[in-house]
Amino acid sequence: MSSQADHGIVQFRSSFDVATTIERLRQALESHGIMVFAHIDFSGDAARAGLTMQAEQMLIFGNPKAGTPLMQQVPLSGLDLPLKALVWDDGQGSTWVACNAPEYIVARHGLPDSLSANLAGPLPLLKQAAGA
Repeated sequence: MSSQADHGIVQFRSSFDVATTIERLRQALESHGIMVFAHIDFSGDAARAGLTMQAEQMLIFGNPKAGTPLMQQVPLSGLDLPLKALVWDDGQGSTWVACNAPEYIVARHGLPDSLSANLAGPLPLLKQAAGA
């Protein structure tokens, strides 16, 4: 797993194509009681608009019990919540998964470090589901 610390992004390679990765992420999150609020198919939307791009999709997910305390402390943290996982085909034969690092969200909004634990739970699930 690589972390782009200066941008607060955690990124890792998936062992599966985009569609399979998205489905595996969805199943892993939901099986652990994490709600998937939305699934955005950027490449599908592009195709419907007559444009082409590599496969790229996003899941927006979270757990109100984990995210609400952050927003109670700093309402603007809602800009980064719920959490997101972006999955894309790099055009070189690899599929990637990226999300915001929990520490980045906490630091960005000046939240207590202890609240990063509220956001850290999904990261290992995403990595495992992607076969990373």
